Amino acid sequence: MEYRQLGASGLRVPALSLGTGTFGGRGPLFGEWGDTDARAARRLVDIALDAGITMFDTADVYSAGASEEVLGQAVKGRRDQVLIATKAGLPMGDGPGEYGTSRARLVKATEDALRRLGTDHIDLFQLHAHDAATPQEEVLATLDQLVREGKIRYTGVSNHSGWQLMKSLATADTYGYPRHVAHQVYYSLIGRDYEWELMPLGLDQGVGAVVWSPLGWGRLTGRIRRGQPLPEKSRLHHTAAFGPPVDDELLYRVVDALDAVAEETGRTIPQVALNWLLCRPTVSSVIVGARDEEQLRQNIGAVGWSLTPEQVARLDEASAKDAAYPYFPYQRQEGFARLSPPPVTLNQPGVPDAQAA
Repeated sequence: MEYRQLGASGLRVPALSLGTGTFGGRGPLFGEWGDTDARAARRLVDIALDAGITMFDTADVYSAGASEEVLGQAVKGRRDQVLIATKAGLPMGDGPGEYGTSRARLVKATEDALRRLGTDHIDLFQLHAHDAATPQEEVLATLDQLVREGKIRYTGVSNHSGWQLMKSLATADTYGYPRHVAHQVYYSLIGRDYEWELMPLGLDQGVGAVVWSPLGWGRLTGRIRRGQPLPEKSRLHHTAAFGPPVDDELLYRVVDALDAVAEETGRTIPQVALNWLLCRPTVSSVIVGARDEEQLRQNIGAVGWSLTPEQVARLDEASAKDAAYPYFPYQRQEGFARLSPPPVTLNQPGVPDAQAA
């Protein structure tokens, strides 16, 4: 397993992390993902650790806390071998104190997560969404307090826009609070919006990408094909509305390109799609999920080999689409392109070059 720096921090994380959205299996969304219990989860953790996957991602909203509970049981007795990443900020109930990132909410969410996980610290604590109602000074002062108390080691965000993340980083710099080192983002061959603003921001500010749903909400498994109905057992029948939208023609074009590259490399379509992500700037870790041992072993097969530059270029071309305003002029017009900074050279994947940053 390759290990990468998480943004500009000193934390080294595996190129692949294991997502635990399948652990617990409660509710209309997570119940469809899977219902992995503690025993099965422990076996998945065994396989992950054997392969060098040491970071495990969860959140308080995953199965209403059950995911954290099952993960805690699965890593019991080997806490020093793993990195635990969790998230908070989305609603856990209907009460006024059960959502957002106020001081009271963050302190309670952290204490609840520590209890469910059965640990005394969280390696990476991420704000699951931007809370416009709470001042950034309050959010970051609270996180600073939790870091000083040893309950949190590093902080990050998830699903933030560029201005939201930049405002948080600027506030941290102003008051000397810990800076976010990670941004958990949606990024895939059928969802490349991350590249328009958040990737340049990550390069400039030293924020590493931790990628969620790298297979496009289950669409890049190889089972969805042009001219064929959605497979009967596909989770998309019940979960598509929860995930990022995708244009059908873009999906089919990407799958066609993945099919060709998979045949050339002797790899599966998901393995090729994951390997493409591992080539991208700022990507520190790609979160893979698994309903069972076989699926996990297949995902682990995405590392240890490399696509050729020509194969990467073909996948880039198949997945390309026009950026939104105000980014598309920089794609299309030479005059605008001259205003853009030169390409950044990376010392290693996910880490901005010290002289170029």
